[in-house]
This record gives sequence, structure tokens and C-alpha cells, in this order.
Amino acid sequence: MRRLAALLLLSCLAAPAAAQHLRIGIASDPDVLDPTLSRTVTGRQVFAAMCDKLVDIDEQLRIVPQLATAWRWEDGGRALVLTLRQGVRFHDGEALTGEAAAIGLRRHIETQGSTRRAEMGPVTEVVATGPLEVTIRLSEPFAPLLAALADRAGMLVSPRQARVTGADFQREPACAGPFRLTRRVAQDVIELERFDGYWDRANVHLARITYRPIPDSTVRLANLRAGALDIIERISPSDVSEVRRDQRVRLVQAPSLASFYIAINVGHGPRADTPLGRDARVREAFERSIDRQALVNVAFEGLWQPGNQSVPPSHPFYAASVPIPPRDVARARALLREAGQQRVRVRLAVPNTTDYMQASEVIQAMAAEAGFDVELQVIETATLLRQWTVGDFEALIIQWSGRVDLDANIFAFKACGVPLNGGRYCNPEVDAAMTEGRRSVDPAARAAAYDRAARLYLADRPYIYLWHPLTLHGTGAAIEGLRPVPDGLIRVQGLRGARG
Repeated sequence: MRRLAALLLLSCLAAPAAAQHLRIGIASDPDVLDPTLSRTVTGRQVFAAMCDKLVDIDEQLRIVPQLATAWRWEDGGRALVLTLRQGVRFHDGEALTGEAAAIGLRRHIETQGSTRRAEMGPVTEVVATGPLEVTIRLSEPFAPLLAALADRAGMLVSPRQARVTGADFQREPACAGPFRLTRRVAQDVIELERFDGYWDRANVHLARITYRPIPDSTVRLANLRAGALDIIERISPSDVSEVRRDQRVRLVQAPSLASFYIAINVGHGPRADTPLGRDARVREAFERSIDRQALVNVAFEGLWQPGNQSVPPSHPFYAASVPIPPRDVARARALLREAGQQRVRVRLAVPNTTDYMQASEVIQAMAAEAGFDVELQVIETATLLRQWTVGDFEALIIQWSGRVDLDANIFAFKACGVPLNGGRYCNPEVDAAMTEGRRSVDPAARAAAYDRAARLYLADRPYIYLWHPLTLHGTGAAIEGLRPVPDGLIRVQGLRGARG
């Protein structure tokens, strides 16, 4: 079936294309093409071509200008003032001004269901303080704000589109990026065309971009090698040696900010009423059943890095006081007995991509030895995320693509009542420690606060972190200019070599 799917897709994609047409294979279909509401990693890939941000990050994770050319903190860290770039226009022709930026940023805060609100912190007001200046005022200092603006929280839509929601917005999300949306067919294709009013037009060498969601990494690679795709994301570790031998393609490798983990429903509706959801001892037993190094060796050719936190052990905010726990089947069984359990059934929702399936099958086998009967429920990624949001899950395995600042990797998932906390974990002591970390601009004070928080939430185990990948993209041999930035996004500025 996999070979047949590859052949069918090849025949579909191999038709002649217009000049300077770049074809990109992504791992799943994005949920919504609205930067205020989006949650998927692949949505961020499409936004990289559609929606410039106020600031960006470079290969060394430094914050660099994009729509904003300069910034400064005022009022003891309670106000961030950004100077905007001259000559920027949105896709609908409106100009970027201080007021337009304020409207776009307020949309992230005021829209119902916004997943950006928590990322922006305690914002009290966003106002234009000059023709090309916008000021974000806060009730208290919030160190992670600038880093948040290097992602979807820093993406602006035109003032006209800022008033639009739902399907009407999806038809024409007017950002200020190099490409604009022309067509989307769910689960099939997303088509963009060059926006000739783009402020950095000289650095855009493509006329069109087509994104194809292809969950199977083998099928993505087959299409790249056959020339039906020009770039693909997320090459499977099992294919790395083969890609390196193939002169038709190239491997682009970079460190990654991402983490993969199991999220557990501990308090969101009736599906939290399970042994795993009710009892931290059962969750510890489940974690103790997993050998992380063996997991990455078997599922990922040993290329990935085992981890037990949202950042790898090399990160400056990794909580060294809570190292990776070793596998201990005897301890796991003892914990189950303490919890009054012999065998525990776990329904684990799994995105329908190759890597997730491989890893989940290894976890299933390991957990069985400790007394867990893991039932894998394979679900399309966007559907799984919707179920996570409404609490329609017991446990799920998923990726967080990672952010530069640790706060953006933990607060929106672990604080009481925030949007990305689908399992409704809530510990006031954790909230207090995380809040202390985000209020300070002193790295040592932040590290101490985050260490205290980690010792609490890693003991509660609403999330079980497993590994950190590398960023592995593949390109055709003729493609030039793909920058290996650790956030894994395919930046289209500077790309050359797409065929007609």
C-alpha cells in the first residue's frame, strides 16, 4: 500500500509546473491558516512563507529584525517599544503603521480561543506611539515577550483582516510576508503566489510555492528523489544514510528546539477518570517502564537525544536537579501495586505519521512488561489536537516544536487554565514558580525559579517527555539557500533552484 501511495502521488505531482515553482512536502495538513488560532507545526511552515513576524531568530538563536527594525524596554521592563520598518504592505495593499501593528497584536489578545494570548504575557495595552512605532504595555515585567514575537505572536494581519474570523479569514489571510494564499484543498494542497509588494522583494526568487501534506516520511522522500518535490521536512532517521548516498538529493541538518512527549488527561472531563489520569503513582510507573535511549535507538537509529524535559540537557534552563530517570520495571510494578492496580489499560492517541507510529509501538512493547496494556489509536494530527483541546483523550503523543525562551515551552502547557493545557493540569505552586521566572530578567534568578517549578511538575507528570530530534530536511540537488535554523522552519527568502 505504501508503494502504491507513493506511485499515485508521483503521478499527481510530476505534471509540468510554471517557472520558479517550489514544491514542498510537509508532514501533515495544518489546522488553520490563522496565526492567532494556529497550533500545528506544519502551520508554522506555511506561515514562514506567508506571514513575516516583528522579529525573527537566526542560526545562533539570536533575535534579529524583521517587520521591526529596533526595540527597547521601558518602565522597568513593563513596556516594550518597537520601531517598525518603512515601506511594508500587507497582502491586501494596506500599509504597516504603528496603528496597524497595534490592531494586529490586539487581535492575538482579544480573539476568542486565541492560542497566542498566554504567550504574550500580562499585556494591559497595545497602542501606536508614533507613525512607525508600537508599544506593548504590561502590568509587570515579562522577559519572554520579545522571543514570543519571533513566532506566531509576532505575525500581523492587515487591519481589515483583523476584524475577520472563521472561514472568511481562511480564504484570504492578509499577512505581510513574501507569498500570499491562492488556494487550499484540505488534506491535499496549499498554493501560494509571490506578493510583488513585499518589502524584501529582491530576496525572493520564486514565483509560486505548493505545499503537499504527506504524513508518510517514506512517500515524502520517494517524491523528493523522483523530482516531484523540491524540499521535504522531517526525513526519517532510518533514511538518513540512504539520503547521504543519493546524489540527486541533499540533507540539511540543524539542532532542534523541539521535544516529543506524552500528554496525559489529568483533569479535563470524564476521560480524565482513569488510573493514569487520577494517580501520579501510575504515571510514574508508566514513565519508569520506558527506556528512552533504547527507544531512540530502535525507532530513530540512535540519532535523537533522550530527554525528560521540554528542553535538552544542554539547554541553560534545563533543571539538572531532575535528571532523566532510568527504566525500572520492578519499580513500575511496585508503584502499580501501591496504587491498587495489577494491569492498567492506556488508550494512547497517536498522529498518523511514520515516526510517531514507530515510537509508539516501541513504548507499547516496553510498557507491557511493566503492567500496561497500551491501545494505540491512530488519528490525523489536526483532529488529535482538537480532541486535546476539548479533553477528548486519555493520553496522546505529540511534538512541541520549541521556542527560544523556556517560558514559551512550559507556561502555556502547565499553568492553570491556559489554552494549550488540554489535560487541565493545575498546581498553584508550579504557577507561582513559573510566574517568578517570567517576571525576572536575571538569568540566574530565572533558572532557580524554573528549577523549582520543574521539580514539582516532573513529579506530578502531566507530561512525560521522551526525546529531542534533530532538524532533518531534504532538498533536490539544485536547491540552494535553505538556512538550517534550529526552529526547523523552511524560510523561503534566498531560496533558489526550483525548476519549471
